[in-house]
Amino acid sequence: MLSWLLNLPRSFKRIILVCADIGFLMFSLVVAYFLTQNGSMVSVPDIALSFAISLPITLFIFTKLGLYRAVIRYIGQHALGAVLAGIVSSAFVLTLLFAVFHVEDKGNLIFVYALIALLTSGGSRLLARMFLVQRNNAHKERVLIYGAGSAGRQLALSLFNGEQYHPVLFVDDDATLQRSTILGIPVGNPVHIASLAKAYSINRVLLAIPSVGRSRRRDVLDKLEELPVPVQSIPGMSDLVDGAMRIDELQDVKIEDLLGRDAVSPKLKLMHANIRGKVVMVTGAGGSIGSELCRQIIHYEPKSLILFEISEYALYSIEQEISSIISKEQLDIELLPMMGTVQRRSRIETVMKSFSVQTVYHAAAYKHVPLVEYNVVEGVRNNVFGTWYAAEAAIAAGVENFVLISTDKAVRPTNVMGASKRLAELVLQALSQRQSYTRFCMVRFGNVLGSSGSVVPLFREQIRRGGPVTVTHKEIIRYFMTIPEAAQLVIQAGAMGQGGDVFVLDMGEPVRIADLAKRMIHLMGLEVKDAQHPNGDIEIRYTGLRPGEKLYEELLIGENVRQTDHPRIMAADEICLDWSEMMPLLQELDHHCHHFSVKSIIQLLRNAPAEFFYQEAPSDLVYNVTNSQATDELTGPTLLVDNVAKPAVMNEVEAKLAP
Repeated sequence: MLSWLLNLPRSFKRIILVCADIGFLMFSLVVAYFLTQNGSMVSVPDIALSFAISLPITLFIFTKLGLYRAVIRYIGQHALGAVLAGIVSSAFVLTLLFAVFHVEDKGNLIFVYALIALLTSGGSRLLARMFLVQRNNAHKERVLIYGAGSAGRQLALSLFNGEQYHPVLFVDDDATLQRSTILGIPVGNPVHIASLAKAYSINRVLLAIPSVGRSRRRDVLDKLEELPVPVQSIPGMSDLVDGAMRIDELQDVKIEDLLGRDAVSPKLKLMHANIRGKVVMVTGAGGSIGSELCRQIIHYEPKSLILFEISEYALYSIEQEISSIISKEQLDIELLPMMGTVQRRSRIETVMKSFSVQTVYHAAAYKHVPLVEYNVVEGVRNNVFGTWYAAEAAIAAGVENFVLISTDKAVRPTNVMGASKRLAELVLQALSQRQSYTRFCMVRFGNVLGSSGSVVPLFREQIRRGGPVTVTHKEIIRYFMTIPEAAQLVIQAGAMGQGGDVFVLDMGEPVRIADLAKRMIHLMGLEVKDAQHPNGDIEIRYTGLRPGEKLYEELLIGENVRQTDHPRIMAADEICLDWSEMMPLLQELDHHCHHFSVKSIIQLLRNAPAEFFYQEAPSDLVYNVTNSQATDELTGPTLLVDNVAKPAVMNEVEAKLAP
């Protein structure tokens, strides 16, 4: 019966409500008459006539005030105000009609009538609303909101009107709010959150503390980690203020909240130094770091921004995004999307000269360790020669500042990617000694959260699929930083460069990847499956270190480090080569790349002052295939690709692979 009633068309529901109000008003008048007139039947015809005349007026007022347009389930103060206004008007009309029909001394009757009508007509709607809300909430997920402040209250109101979550409990650190009730929801003490979650049958915890710092959020997450329910968060305050997201758009807990690292406000003088009023170029503009650099740069008033990118799709995506921001914020910036590779010096030099580039942020690089191990020649070509060609182009074009985005893997590298980035640093240091107009510097930092290949989205997807979560080694440790913070610090470090500087960003505390995986599993409301918990939900599987991967990363080669004007930027004094030493090394490296001599490339990187510690057999895919083919062709001992005397089959393969 109830389902049938609820599924009726709105027009039929309105008719039922009108009929109910007529019944309530008639009932109210009858009850009021017997309560105030002591059973006297005097003036009954006049009272009945007056009521019959006032009834349509009352219903008309109800209708005009929108009472019958209000949905009972979401009825609010406006609808109750309409009931009150309609009944007061009805009492006023009755008073006038009683005067017209000479019905005397009926003030008590009208007052009691109005009171009962308000209780029946308005109270019935409130009772119906309570019943429907309870009926609706029975199918919702019961949630606890951490934070009973403004954001928590707004979230609760949004969830009340939604169809998915039912807020049943607040917890808040403010002792003045504890043991009180807000919006009909009790407020508890976070100290007792585990017992409260069990007592209230909580299925999910929602964080509503958008304005607190990350260190405080981390403390809160530490309390919530052991709860057997998923934890989600509302958007940050900046997203709410900008209108980019609504308060009820729930998100998984961000990894930066787990790290507990609060960002430092940028120094505007440093942010403006190499950007304001200048022509700025970003190579690798479509990548993780390059694209964030572009987003940051346009807010510091450059004259022009050149997006230099080899990938057509990546260039299109970042150009569309930056163009949209420029249009929305009405920025006076010329945006120039340029397609090209840093391995072609003539192209990049022409671009720099044509647009009179003044500042270059060189983010173009191949940075995935295993992929560079599988593609040694191309990795070295892009990371070493791409940097060299871009730097020579910058010198020829009269560029003022050139900032290389480096990596912590360049410090005592154990893989080709790290060694190639260290060699790129040596190239810039040597060029800085060769000339003085273009200021070269490099900024070295660790992993950034959310970049392509980051473990965080990979872990999250593996957890959602039911596992296993794959970690290469139980003891592997990495530094992490958010992409926006990294980009800001890169810009500020670049402004401090004097020539040949190596800047190192303060990455905070290192993170054990296995612990990170466990925390993500717990905060998604699941349990790690291991020997102690054989019935757990998600297994962590250790797959072994990948080619070139090491257990921990470093940021400094030596102990010669000094603090700069920025608390999170350090400067390192490290060994470098003179250009007269660097040039022969590059020529020899170019020769080996041209002839696809993988072992010779690796040996040359070992001999360079890069402290390259590489003990594995080469993992380059083409090298292994050609080496295998040579072995199949020959009898006797295996000949390596780099041997001077090569069989005919090897020469054929190299001829096909030569550029």
